[in-house]
Amino acid sequence: MPKILAFSGSIRHDSWNRKLIKTAVDATRAAGGEVTLIDLADYPLPLYNGDLEDRDGLPDNALRLKALFKEHDALLIASPEYNSSIPPLLKNTLDWVSREWQGESGLVPYQNKVAAILAASPGSLGGMRMLPHLRQILNTLGVLVLPGQFSLAQADQAFDPENGALKSPARLHALVLELVKHTRALNRA
Repeated sequence: MPKILAFSGSIRHDSWNRKLIKTAVDATRAAGGEVTLIDLADYPLPLYNGDLEDRDGLPDNALRLKALFKEHDALLIASPEYNSSIPPLLKNTLDWVSREWQGESGLVPYQNKVAAILAASPGSLGGMRMLPHLRQILNTLGVLVLPGQFSLAQADQAFDPENGALKSPARLHALVLELVKHTRALNRA
């Protein structure tokens, strides 16, 4: 079974993207993926600063995240859009994980990874403007980002208030099925 690391680029308690990643995790497990869902709030990091890195090395949480990334075959990321781009929490996390450590390239945690990217927003664009930025960053780090992506507009109306389920999950299910399928194929190669 492909091992998939899932997280949201938001740590806000009632974030639409936290709801979306939980729904995506359930769908990915149903599609045959072994998923580890983490909360970036459990891995606080200082704002990346080269002087801080030179003085103190990598923070413990950056090392923990590096290890998690390396243990998994794929990434499943749901993120909000901040000013048409990715939020600072997500960028900072990706930056710290990409730092060289003890002679090992910072790209190692990203090598041979597949990713599915998702966004949710109460607005009409559903975080769509952020997704190309996230795709570009992940591609630059060496991650194969699936061509398909999932953007959830009007997220404030997209979840069933009774049970929290996504009202129209078909596109999301198709994307996570592709993630599992492509990750399996890469692992066999």
